[in-house]
Amino acid sequence: DWNKKGRPVLVGTISIENSELLSQMLKRRGIAHHVLNAKQHEREAEIIAKAGQKGMVTLSTNMAGRGTDIVLGEGVANMGGLHVIGTERHESRRIDNQLRGRSGRQGDNGSTRFYVSLEDELMRLFGSGRISGMMERFGFEEDMPIEHRLITNAIERAQKKVEEYHFSIRKQVLEYDDVMNRQRETIYSLRRRILEGKDLKEKIFEMIDQTIDDHVNNFLSEKIHPDEWDFDGLIAAINEIVPIQGLGGIREIKDRAEIKASIAQTIKKAYDAREAEVGSDPMREIERLVMLRVLDHAWIEQLHNMDSLREGIGLRGVGGRDPLVEYKIEGYNMFQEMMRASRQEILGMIFKVQLVDQSVPQPRPSNVKYGRPNQGGEQTAPRKKIKVGRNDDCPCGSGKKYKKCCMLKEGQ
Repeated sequence: DWNKKGRPVLVGTISIENSELLSQMLKRRGIAHHVLNAKQHEREAEIIAKAGQKGMVTLSTNMAGRGTDIVLGEGVANMGGLHVIGTERHESRRIDNQLRGRSGRQGDNGSTRFYVSLEDELMRLFGSGRISGMMERFGFEEDMPIEHRLITNAIERAQKKVEEYHFSIRKQVLEYDDVMNRQRETIYSLRRRILEGKDLKEKIFEMIDQTIDDHVNNFLSEKIHPDEWDFDGLIAAINEIVPIQGLGGIREIKDRAEIKASIAQTIKKAYDAREAEVGSDPMREIERLVMLRVLDHAWIEQLHNMDSLREGIGLRGVGGRDPLVEYKIEGYNMFQEMMRASRQEILGMIFKVQLVDQSVPQPRPSNVKYGRPNQGGEQTAPRKKIKVGRNDDCPCGSGKKYKKCCMLKEGQ
């Protein structure tokens, strides 16, 4: 009826599928119209510009054309302005209000009408039983406009339930993300400190102390008598990380704090000797490169492990445990284990890494093969001679330019 009178009509749908289904129904009725959805984004400006003209019918999803006013054509305001039809209620009241706000912009005339079915997704899940009972009680017909406040309030309550449900999901996602954010902040803070080169040796010494604490607590537990302490296991575990001598004297010490101090002093003395051997600046570079490499690989592995943990943590709820609490506990334990393993790997690599003097030419592997001449078999294709440029390094391995070495000998 509105279309016959010449008023522009905007039909709001909740999905692309619904807008295309309505488009097919309008085509069968012979009603000319435009479809404004995500598939028509290239023509969006053109469709919006015409949506307020006399006799226009536009089908639009809730996201299409947002932020743009529909300008009424000449004489449309006198006919009542833009008429907006909502094919069903959205899950959010805010989106419904945005659709209502398409008409009556900047003081123009306009009207809005929503059509709700108890078979709509929103009503079927959250409100169909109560609302259908009200309609039967008040004797409403299916095609009768519902103006009663009880019905509209019931629909709004159904929308509110959906909003609360989605809010709880977003809140839970945020709480899970907070666990990862705390771990990420710790790693990024440490990585930033490494990149800036701040107190790298001091950080290495902290790792030495923490590693010693871990091993002493493991092999020399406070819960057992000192005579039963596993000194052999402790010395073997430390030597596996840092190959040093002189730890046998700790067997005579019965105080755990003194044992830790003795081991730390021995390792730090060996570290100072290592630094004196390679030089202070090269040692800082070794520390930086090794720490970055180990932390980056460990963090990537930790991200994969946390994703796997999160995928299956929901099953803990079946056993009556809070999945979020379980995720926090296990995530923390995994992070601490990652940091412990990273400390040990960093210390081991720093003590074992060998520097290569780039100024000394490295021997090149020979390509000469020895064997009996090929007799009567397939002939080996001759190898092409590699052309060496004048300014290239000489292939003989002398480290000189080709033009100042073998090129002179070859008389080129």
